Amino acid sequence: MRLTLTALTTSLALASFAQAQETTLKMATIAPSLGQAVTMATFANVVTDNLDNISIEVSGGGAATVHMMEVARGNLDMSMTSPVVYNLMAAGKAMYAKQAEAPELSKNLSLLMWFPYGAYHFAVRADSDIEVLDDLEGASVFLGPQGGGAYNAARGWIESTTGLVAGEDYDAIKANWQTGFQAFLDGKIDVYVNGCLDPCGNFIQFTETEDLRFIGPEDDQGEAVEKFLGKWRYRGNIEPGLYGGQKNEDTVISFDTAVGIGVRGDLDEETVYLLTKTFWDNIEQVTSDAPWAKALDINFAASKRGLMELHPGAARYYKEVGAM
Repeated sequence: MRLTLTALTTSLALASFAQAQETTLKMATIAPSLGQAVTMATFANVVTDNLDNISIEVSGGGAATVHMMEVARGNLDMSMTSPVVYNLMAAGKAMYAKQAEAPELSKNLSLLMWFPYGAYHFAVRADSDIEVLDDLEGASVFLGPQGGGAYNAARGWIESTTGLVAGEDYDAIKANWQTGFQAFLDGKIDVYVNGCLDPCGNFIQFTETEDLRFIGPEDDQGEAVEKFLGKWRYRGNIEPGLYGGQKNEDTVISFDTAVGIGVRGDLDEETVYLLTKTFWDNIEQVTSDAPWAKALDINFAASKRGLMELHPGAARYYKEVGAM
């Protein structure tokens, strides 16, 4: 009996010691300069600063479509996701068509929160003869990293509104976010595409030295457009006068969507509950006047979008505060 009690005491002591050790969770985001990555890094900072024994380590770069697979495999704990991309992953379509394991892996990917992505901006230099998306034939365009959700969305908007096909009617260059923007700065490409909430850092930087215009389609109506938008994308406006060097005189029509923080489905409920609660209970610490900060909304965060389900830990918190 003495040996049994001693063993039990030792076991409990080790368990308490293990619980006291800090847990480091791994989060991957897209390029750190992009607004969506800033939102996710801010989430990580707020949680790490206010939650004992849990910290979030953030790495930036790469495509969220790849990160989602790594979260589901257990190599990461969190990444960016979206309703459209998750649906494609679950169905094994588009960028996941050659990833046979994607549908099964999607079952181990859950949602922690949604937030607005921002309207897709199709930008040209102010003196460009490309006045609408319908003029892209023969142009060089950065749509986003190939294989990523942003690339797929920007390509789809152009094709559904104009009929122009990437790789056939215009050149969709292969580049990551950093080199794509640099190519636009250097004048090596005609069109740069970035989805963000205005004012966007990249366009602020560009207009410090040059003028630009945002372009939209001649016509944003029709069956092909509605099919592209589906349930989880929606039209978004880009207004004139947002940047000092912006030469648009009228509102430009584009599209928007939601993105979110995806989390491993097998991460324990209590941990995800604490992550969610700690962030929203300390949301006043997000003191930035940036548009992404103003757009954070708990009801939007907990809303049902696509097939992706809230992690039980996140759902527990949102139910407690009446957001669902």
